[in-house]
Amino acid sequence: MAFGVALIGGGIWAKEEHLPAVLASEHLDLKAVYSRSLRSAEDTAKASGKQIELYSEDSKQGYNDVLNREDVDAVIIALPIASQASYIRAALSAGKHVLSEKPVAENVAEAEALIKWYREEIEPQKKATWSVAENFRYLNSFTYAREKVQGLGKIIGFRVKVYGNIQQDGKFFNTDWRKVPTHQGGFLLDGGVHYTAGLRYLLGPDTFITRLSAFTTLLKEHLPPVDTVDAILKANTGIQGTFQLSNGTTLVGPEWTIGCENGSVSVENSKITVRTSDGKEDVHNIEDERTGVPPEVRQWGQALAASKVNPEQSPSQALADLELLELMLRSGESEGQPQTCHCQQPANI
Repeated sequence: MAFGVALIGGGIWAKEEHLPAVLASEHLDLKAVYSRSLRSAEDTAKASGKQIELYSEDSKQGYNDVLNREDVDAVIIALPIASQASYIRAALSAGKHVLSEKPVAENVAEAEALIKWYREEIEPQKKATWSVAENFRYLNSFTYAREKVQGLGKIIGFRVKVYGNIQQDGKFFNTDWRKVPTHQGGFLLDGGVHYTAGLRYLLGPDTFITRLSAFTTLLKEHLPPVDTVDAILKANTGIQGTFQLSNGTTLVGPEWTIGCENGSVSVENSKITVRTSDGKEDVHNIEDERTGVPPEVRQWGQALAASKVNPEQSPSQALADLELLELMLRSGESEGQPQTCHCQQPANI
């Protein structure tokens, strides 16, 4: 059985990632595209090569008309961060399955309220499911690295370094909601949850962050409110590590390294380096399936067909990703004041 799907949002990510992933999935059948403007919806539909029904806020048929269609079983929502929550609520209330883009919400308080509503009002009805997209959990390089980490004994430390230099002529920068962000952290939040998700995925469920302290700053004026964070994180096991992220630097990244009793594993894009305590070093090049979105969407479709929710797409997983970034921002605002995590324990996810 193929589930009828509508793309909600006609932006870059929907067009370049969600659209081809849906078209390639045996469990999903694209029925409609909605965007704030008809032109954006037309551009996305044109890329599909199919005759797709179009909906927009500047035409006669809008979002509610999509939700009223009986042949639309599910929606993939990729809208500006501040807009997502209301669209998620409307779709779930209409009985549609939802895959919404990260972050799960604009902030932790909104995310917790949305998850509580979903658990209490929607889940018991067993009609619609809510999943949150995080493509880093579907990167082959990270999956391979995680397996290697699990074979090297107890984790004793970690470091994350993700550096970039976002220019004003970049395609992602030149979207109004990113250029003048109303959400906390600007680009740090938008992209940063990918990198906290990557760290959490590599650490696994037995090692989770309990406290952190961070400093933040703005290096490039076009990336407000801050574009750089340097944090120290403490885990439940007593170990600690570092997380460094900047969107406005000439420093070079990215790198995730997990140190274990019997060696270490480093991820640098598709390059995985495994170093063991006997001095051996093995380098492996693991090819990812694009950005990880194709397997992410494919597995969402498989979960729908099996009447399940993929645990890697749980809203609570996305909440844990968001909490780390938000607490770094809060700590930075208070000159490094330590912050305590409340959403990281496996029992809460």
